[in-house]
Amino acid sequence: MNSKTQIIATIGPASKDKRMLRKMIEHNMDVARLNFSWGTHEEHKQFIKNIRELEIELNRRIPIIQDLSGPRIQNKDGHTFNSDMVEILTKKDLKDLAFGIENEVDYVALSFVSSSRDVDLLREAMKKLGKVVPIIAKIERAVALVNIDQIIENAEAIMIARGDLGDDVPLKRIPFIEKDIIEKCKAAGKPVVVATQVLLSMVKNPTPTRAEMTDVAYAVLTGADGLMLSEETAMGKYPLESVQIMEQGIKEAEGHLRSVEINSL
Repeated sequence: MNSKTQIIATIGPASKDKRMLRKMIEHNMDVARLNFSWGTHEEHKQFIKNIRELEIELNRRIPIIQDLSGPRIQNKDGHTFNSDMVEILTKKDLKDLAFGIENEVDYVALSFVSSSRDVDLLREAMKKLGKVVPIIAKIERAVALVNIDQIIENAEAIMIARGDLGDDVPLKRIPFIEKDIIEKCKAAGKPVVVATQVLLSMVKNPTPTRAEMTDVAYAVLTGADGLMLSEETAMGKYPLESVQIMEQGIKEAEGHLRSVEINSL
């Protein structure tokens, strides 16, 4: 029996091959994330084509998340939030959004959300394109925590993006912020995803650290509806193994719960 908690895998150079994607789906990858901070529209279109073909071949629904870049400044060590931007949706985001809507993505993830107004702006942009799909609000700024109740109410789902969030709040708070947001989302009946560095060591290693397996269990026991793999499956050496071990860790944790109630994407 497969786990109930969903595994979201980011598709990139390490997982773009259709044969690899097939194996990942067969080992219980539930949702595909396309990170529009990287890659071309041509590359993402091929990812979408492969996923849709495998849905039919394997008789599995695989929702696709388009993750918009948002106002970020790229540098050699990663990226930082561009605080000079007035609006959360950049010109690049709007072009990417038009591509995503045209190619029928299932969800759009909005980066650097600060308030429910940001969610409204994305929804209005979708209306202009003729189709509105569910919005995942990414929580990665301290200001979003102040407005978290309204954001949860307005968005269709929440992603706790611990990477950028950890740059904006003290790291010691992250586990408790995660727990609080999960509890709020459960009460509201909204899907909530825990993301960033879940199995990060597996970018280079075939097995995770003990701390990473504990992190997976903590998220499941706290009530997360999904866990997301980023670099692990997008550019790591062991994309399939990352999915397999994530599934094993989730199933073990679910076995320690009396019941598992999931709000699926």
